[in-house]
Parts: sequence; structure tokens; C-alpha cells
Amino acid sequence: MASIDLVRSCLDSIRQISDEIIDSIIYLDAGCLEALHIVGAFQLFLELGVRAVCSLENMSSLDITANWNSDLLPATKIVVITSHLLSDAHRYILRCLVTHRTILRCIIFTSISEIAHSAYADSPLGPDAFHEYESLLVQDYEELIMSKRSKKCLHNGDTKHAAGGQPYMLSPNDMVDTDPNIEPISSEKDLCHESNSRGIDSFARLQVTVHHYPMILCPVSERVFLLPSEGAVAEARLSNNCEDSLSAGLPLICTGKSSDSDDVPPGVTLSAHFLHNFASVMDLKMEIFSLGDTSKIIGKMLTNMSSLYDVGRRNRRSAGLLLVDRTLDLLTPCCHGDSFLDRVLSSLPRRKRATSCLAMKSSHSLKNNALVNVQHSPLDLRIPFSEMLSKIASDSTSNTLKENIRAFRSGWYASDANSEAADLSDNADKLQDRSHDDELCSFGGCFLCNCTGTNYSEAILTKGVKDGTLLIKKWLMEGLQHEKVPLKGLLGSSVISELNAMVKKLVPDQISLLRNKGILQLALAAETVMSEDHSSRWDAFVSAERILAVSSVDNSQSLLSHIRDLISTSTLGKSFEEDKNDASQLGLLTFKDALLLSVIGYILAGENFQTSESTGPFSWEEEHSLKEVIVDFILENPTMAKLKFLNGLEKELAGNAEKEESTKNEDDFDDQWGNWDDEDTSISNDQAYGDMQLKLELRDRIDQLFKLFHKLSGLKWRSSSFIEGLVTSPTNYGSDPYARKGLLYKLLATVMAKYEIPGLEYHSSAVGRFFKSGFGRFGLGQGKPCPGDQNVLIVFVVGGINGLEIREAFEAISESSRPDMELIIGGTTLLSSDNMYCFQLNGRQKSVYASS
Repeated sequence: MASIDLVRSCLDSIRQISDEIIDSIIYLDAGCLEALHIVGAFQLFLELGVRAVCSLENMSSLDITANWNSDLLPATKIVVITSHLLSDAHRYILRCLVTHRTILRCIIFTSISEIAHSAYADSPLGPDAFHEYESLLVQDYEELIMSKRSKKCLHNGDTKHAAGGQPYMLSPNDMVDTDPNIEPISSEKDLCHESNSRGIDSFARLQVTVHHYPMILCPVSERVFLLPSEGAVAEARLSNNCEDSLSAGLPLICTGKSSDSDDVPPGVTLSAHFLHNFASVMDLKMEIFSLGDTSKIIGKMLTNMSSLYDVGRRNRRSAGLLLVDRTLDLLTPCCHGDSFLDRVLSSLPRRKRATSCLAMKSSHSLKNNALVNVQHSPLDLRIPFSEMLSKIASDSTSNTLKENIRAFRSGWYASDANSEAADLSDNADKLQDRSHDDELCSFGGCFLCNCTGTNYSEAILTKGVKDGTLLIKKWLMEGLQHEKVPLKGLLGSSVISELNAMVKKLVPDQISLLRNKGILQLALAAETVMSEDHSSRWDAFVSAERILAVSSVDNSQSLLSHIRDLISTSTLGKSFEEDKNDASQLGLLTFKDALLLSVIGYILAGENFQTSESTGPFSWEEEHSLKEVIVDFILENPTMAKLKFLNGLEKELAGNAEKEESTKNEDDFDDQWGNWDDEDTSISNDQAYGDMQLKLELRDRIDQLFKLFHKLSGLKWRSSSFIEGLVTSPTNYGSDPYARKGLLYKLLATVMAKYEIPGLEYHSSAVGRFFKSGFGRFGLGQGKPCPGDQNVLIVFVVGGINGLEIREAFEAISESSRPDMELIIGGTTLLSSDNMYCFQLNGRQKSVYASS
């Protein structure tokens, strides 16, 4: 059989709906826009006869005028592809229909299956969700149009005669009347006459159909996929607010105890349905294994969803599915390992989220769900093409290239010109003054896009920084040879200078720029990663983490002393954004960086010292001194400590800092002239009382923070049954004894060696249960399979995965006795150390709460 190619499978799924999307305007929500951009689907849309591809959230009445296929007839069909529930996308779909009055057919594709809609607790739709929504959308459309027409016909402003009521799923705040992009319903005909002559029968021509489209995922390579950062599955919470929860974006802490609660988090339910539909589309018959409490719940759901027909089809390819909880290993994504992808994630800016986290939520879901969703950083890494152009020498060719790109970019905003006769140069000059020019400066955009013809990211994912940079240099040299550019004089003393020189030679004109866009993106990313400001900060993290790792095997006093030093020295350094030229370690690590290193230190302490959730790995005296260091820093630098546990104290802390500064100045004055009056003694006492209250409140907040630290330090002993089997198994985890390997590497190495993994649960398929219950009594029962026996193994990390784990996973397979095994890696999101900081220390700011 042919090997699995996720990119090809996603493109094939688009070709299968070619009859529905031909001659239509496609509207994509933010999650689908990210996924289809990464897979490189826009060119395929053009080939299949699509009129235009537009943003669902940023819909405009001018969208209908765009037409790639030069057809002068007005559009009569729109296709909406959404990664959210139908009830959440409803207001945007309705807005499209109301705006574009020539539409006669609306086709909706949703990545959430019909069964998942009915299983989702906050969905207002029932078992027949798709047909229910088709009728409800038509009903809302008819009532809204008739209501707007009636209001136009009433000259006295009386609305009691307006035809139709409020739409079924819309609240008054969701009405589309106030949207500035919506054109009037009728600008040439009398609305009263039109309403009387056409009546309600005119709406019968609107046809609405809803289909399931499961392949909304982000294949960053042929064998690695992630969920869209702004899709419903990734945004749904993975854990409810309870004692074992660290953050809404992470699974529960693994305890090995089965949960009897029926309150399953929505992210768990949606993840199970996604994996079930993914296996069905890929035509795979899965043997399901799980490691972790949340993964076991997903495994049971997948087993219950499988049927005898699905599992017993002979033409399906057998594959193993290994589900792993992120909370089994929080240390690896927190640390800064040797991964080119992780370095890129920390160095390059990302596209801003298209909508606020509440934008896709209907009023119904807001009333019934206090915790709405989790915000993930988009996967769209922005490439600074403008910096490349600014570094090019000012010769005639370079100036022409820059002017052409400026003119092209200014064309997007030609409608904002003061006069229709304004030329391109005027528009280009006007563009320089725009506040959002920085977003446009990342011309070309997504680093992980697969539309360049060559899948460079497949090779980059398995490389470290040094090897990845050398590989990019090799690709640049091949590109120069293809363009017939001599390499003489391009090799310099440093890698950055060589990359810079090659990039300049590879962009002599626009055609060459577009032809070599993929390798140019990688070269600019590597140049940014290797720059002094980013590399020095990364090296500072690596050095600090190495010191903590060495101290953790010594004694608790040494480890806590280094944590305390990191926090106290961070007060001497400016933030990374304020001073990027400071190359010293003290100036690079901020207070937030020190808190992240404290998390790493506590996790290391829990792995090496005896600990409990109530007391932690350190003594009371040692921990008290660390708390006092944090208190002193926050009181001295209130503006630099914008943290979750300080919500509500910002003004008090800022006022206290101002009073301390003014008191210091007054003391200097009194030292020179003496104290003339003692009447301010009572005022000073009141201030001292207020300061004491502030410090007590601050200490209470910090005590809550340290409860989180204690919970992190107890991860090992709470999930010892899962981890100890991997550590003690006789498997070679690498030739370098000082290089720490993550859980995923150890897990795959143990699986490939076919050792027993404690806590790994196998979920029997339908056929397996039949043999076990029926023919098992005659000695014909099935033996328990092993994930290493499969030719295809899918590893899905519930909660997200980082670049180092991807690299180590493929390394474990290549070092095993079966390097030909097809390994597919997936995760909820692509994690970085910044994500882990937000999840653990700033999680409630990244989750949105709505009042009931």
C-alpha cells in the first residue's frame, strides 16, 4: 500500500467536493482559513472553478464582486466551511445571506459531525442536527428579511406591525443590522411594493444543505498534523475546574483512578469524534491504546463509536492509535531544547487571532457555559520580508523590486485613497502611515505553508538548529545554481552573512521571488533565529535550565538557592522587549522568565526529592525566603509583573510604588532641613496600615501560586504508575547520558522494543470484544496486541506537542529495529515555552469567562 500523506489526503478531500464548490463564493472561518492555508488549498480552489475565497468573520458586501474566473453573471451560490458548531457560526452565515441577495443556494460544510453536534452539551441541535439547522436557517432568514422590509414600509416608525419575530438563534445583540459592511436590502425598488408582490414565496428559492467535512486539520508535514488553533476542537476545554486541573487547555493530572463523573469536558468529546472521523477518512482500522486518564476517556469513546462494520472491513488498513496525556510530561515543552522549529516559534511573530474568543459563540452557549474556550496562538508564523528588502543594496534592480512590491501592497487599499485619480505612488506613500503596516510587512506569511511545491518543513522538523541552518544553506545554493547565479564571493565568515548574501542574489525580480518563496521563508527564519538578540536569550534559558538540572540531583537547598537567584537577579534586568541589545544573561531573563524557570525547578525537585502536594519539595523556611523575594520584586516593580494572580491589585501596587518613591524624596529633603512638624504622624500610621494590608493580600496571592508549584512538583508521585515503567525498562535512550529525553521518545523506544508499559490500556475493538466474549471460551480468543506490531502508528498527544518531541519521536523510530514503520504524530496544538507559561501561570487570562 502507498504510504500515508496527510497533505495529499487533505487536498483529495477538497477535490471530492468539487461539484459543490464550483462557481461559488467560499467563506472560511478563522480555523478553516488557517488549516487550508497551511495545506496550500487556495490554488486548488482556483483550479476547481471557485469565484473567490473570503473570510467568514470579516465578510463584506464587496465579496460578491470578486471573481477569479471572469464570469460576469452574479453569484448565486455560497459555500461556507466552518470549524465550529453550526450554532456558533450561525450569525455569520445569516449575515452572508442577508448581505448577498442574489444567493439562491447555500452549502455548509462543518468539521463537527452530526453525532458530535448532538453529543455536545451546549449545542441546541438534536440527533438530526444537520436537517434541523437547514430548516432553522431558512426560517431565520425569512423572518429577518420580512422584519426588515416591514420596518422600511412603516413611515411612522411603529414596529408592532413588523412581519416575523426574532430569529430563533439570534439574540438582539447578534442582529446584523448594525454591521457596517452590509448593503441595503433593496436600493432601487420600493420595499413595500416588493413585499406585497413577491410575498413569502420568494424565499422558497433559497436552498440550504449541510454536510460533514472532517479533514479540517493543519498538516505541517506529510506525517505531522495539528488542530486549527481557532477551531472548536482546539478551543474547547480539556478539563473542568477541579482539584486535578492545571488549566483548561491541559488534561487532568493523571492519577490512575477511573472517574465516575458523567461531566466530560467538551474538548474530550470533540477530540474523540475528530479522531474517529479522521480514521474513517484515512480508511484506517485502528487498534486503540491510551496512556493517561483523559486519554482513556477518549479511547473508550472511540471504542463505543466503532461498529462491527467499520472494524471488519477488509480493505481498511490496520493502524495503531496511541493516545498520550500532556500532563504526563510537562517538563519537555517548558524547556528549551535543540529544535529548529522550537527556536522559530520563539523568534518569529505570529498572525493575530482573526476574532475575539467570544466572536464565534452564540448567545445560547454563553448562557449555559461559564468557561467558553481556550485561546491558542495561531500556527501562521510571519516572515519579515520587508527586513530582507531593506537590507538589499540600493541599486536600480533592488529599487524597482521594492517599488513593485509597495505598489502591489498599496493596491489592496486603493479604495481608501482621497481621489480615484490617485496614482500608485501616492497610495504607497499613504500606506507607510498605516498602523497595521507591520502586519503587511510580513509579506508572504505562513512559515509552515505547503504550497511552495517542495515540502521543506518535513525535513526541518527533524533537525536541530545547527543542522537545520546547514540544510537551508544547501537548499539556497541549489536554488542559486538553478537560477544560474555564480556562488563565488557568497561564502562568508559566518552563517548569517552567508544566508544574507544568498538571499539577496536569489531575489533579482518578482518572478524569482515567487518561485523561491519557500526557501526564502526558511532562510529569513533561520537568519532571525541565529541573530544575536534571539540566540543569546535562548542560550540564557538553556544555561539556567542546565544549572537547575544539575542542582536537582544534588540537594534541595542548592536547587532552591538557584531558583531564588534567578528571581532576584531578574529585578536587575530590563524586559526583553525594552532592551534587545543587552547580551548579558541577567538582562535577558525577565521576571516572567524566572517564574517559568521556577516551574521547571519545582518539577525537577518533584522528580528527585520526596514531596507532597501540601508541603512541597522544600522546607517551610526555604520556601518562605523564596516567597519574600517574589514579594519584594513585585512591590518594587509593579508594572513588570502583569500576572494572573495579581488581578485586581494593579492600581494598589502602582500607587504603593509611587508613594514609596515620594517618601524617599521627602526623606532626602528632611535629612537636609530637619522635620518641622510632627502633625503628619497619624497620616503616616494610616499609610503604614494600608501598606500592611496590601502586603498581606499580596502574600495570600503568592501562597495560591505556590500551591500550583506544589501540584506540579507532585506530578511524578501522582502518576508514578505511568512513568516508572519507562524509566526502569532496559532500553537505550540515547548515547549521550547527559541529554534528557522526553516522555514521547522513551515511550516509543519502549513500544518498539516491545516491553510492557505500566498503565498502558488497550481498548478492544468490536471484533475483539466479540471474540473475547464468544469464541474465547473455546480457546480462540485474541491475544493483546502491541503498538509496536503495527505497520502504521498514530501518536496523538492530548493537550499539544512541541518541536523537540516531534524530532525525538522520529529519532526513536529510526533507532529501533523497525525504521520502516510509518509514524504519524498529532496534537491539539503546537506548544512552546510561552504557551506553557500561559497555560500554567496565566491560564485564566487565556480562558474566557462569561457571566450566566
